[in-house]
Amino acid sequence: MDEQPEPAQTAGGGLDRRAELSEFLRTRRARLKPEDVGLPDFGRRRVPGLRREELAQLAGVSVAYYTRLEQGNGRNVSAEVLDAIARALRLSDAEHAHLMHLAKPKQHKKKPAARSQQVRPALRHLLDSIESVPAYIVGRRSDILAWNRMASALFGDWAEVPAQERNWARMVFLRPEYRELYLEWEQKASDMVGYLRMDAGCHPDDPRLSALVGELSVKSEDFRRLWAAHNVKEKSYGVKRMRHPLVGDLTLSFETFRLVDDGEQSLITYHAEPGTPSAEALRLLASWGADATRSGSRASAPSD
Repeated sequence: MDEQPEPAQTAGGGLDRRAELSEFLRTRRARLKPEDVGLPDFGRRRVPGLRREELAQLAGVSVAYYTRLEQGNGRNVSAEVLDAIARALRLSDAEHAHLMHLAKPKQHKKKPAARSQQVRPALRHLLDSIESVPAYIVGRRSDILAWNRMASALFGDWAEVPAQERNWARMVFLRPEYRELYLEWEQKASDMVGYLRMDAGCHPDDPRLSALVGELSVKSEDFRRLWAAHNVKEKSYGVKRMRHPLVGDLTLSFETFRLVDDGEQSLITYHAEPGTPSAEALRLLASWGADATRSGSRASAPSD
């Protein structure tokens, strides 16, 4: 079994931003081949991907300058140089933003460590009023902050989960029923790690995020493998295929709405295309309500 590196941490409990920058640039460079960027390939390479001097040439910077940056020394680097490196590495918009967060972090006012995110009462009322669509609110670290009855019917009764464990990453990697729920579990797991990576880039000094990453690295080999890839992703919209223990297979579209007054909270909704079996399955879940949650829990319980 290949050993995956442990997440680097600072003395204060956060993630080591310099180590994160170094590994991110190294893994992005490793995934490019010379032919991908129009360079000649002169035979076998000791390690996969572009050489540092090739990347520096593409970005229009000196090899020494790029080497310092890849070693985690992003001090005094300009936004223009980072843009050039992002173009040379063929970074996505999410990866470009992640690079900026790591290399030129913004100064944030320190918040009390124990302070938890709060959902406005009006948003809770809105969730309760959405009766036919699963909806929930997530915050930092993909913590689950609030949800409606349909979300419980689809995903399980989160009210029965201890508050400190209501986190999507913990659900996906540590609860077997979520491996059964998502037909493309590997993609869901990869997306989840990508979201955490984005969060880590924005908040490398968050001790709770660092503790979550450490816990999952210890308990889940899959998480260690995916975390070591340094892929990043912004949650936006898409399609998920699920297998519910009561209503069977569903194909659902999800949408993400970032809150204007708190960019660290998002409203997530799931819906089915009208007239499809998935729409009928959601209608059944809505009619069963809490009974669907309880019955679903029993149906998904492991047998002897």
